[in-house]
Amino acid sequence: QRRLIQLRYLSRNAVTGKLDYRTAQALTAFQAWEGLPRTGDANLATRQRAPIAKTPVPRVRSQSRRIEVNRFKGVALLIEKGKVQRAIHVSTGAGGRTPRGAFRIYRKERMSWSRPFGVCLPFASYFQGGYAFHEYPSVPSFSASHGCIRVGYPEARRVYECASFGTVVSIT
Repeated sequence: QRRLIQLRYLSRNAVTGKLDYRTAQALTAFQAWEGLPRTGDANLATRQRAPIAKTPVPRVRSQSRRIEVNRFKGVALLIEKGKVQRAIHVSTGAGGRTPRGAFRIYRKERMSWSRPFGVCLPFASYFQGGYAFHEYPSVPSFSASHGCIRVGYPEARRVYECASFGTVVSIT
């Protein structure tokens, strides 16, 4: 957990000494970024890579707050003043349904409602049409949504707070 904190995959207040949900999600993001199988376990390959791994680097160097999402890896980088503050495991749209490109957060709802799917979307930050970052109970290690970017609890609140109105969202 301490190494995941140093590499910015886990928040400082998440140290429990156990492989809990937050740690498994952080491990999944770490494994994805490092090109390892996304298991969420502290397996041998993960433990061998951790000491030599580097903090993720943003694709674009900018002083503005931004979020970069790598759909293939399933990782969102929360960036402030050109540096990654957090790397978070996410699940994007199955079959490439999450749009690629540069967008801006234009709508936020603490408790949104998806009419087409009849489901509550806590901590929703919309970046294009009906596509948003939002909390969801299932955030698998593969693309599984209808196009939105699923974020697990409790990281969804962190993404929601980072994604203020106008924040740039870059999706590759």
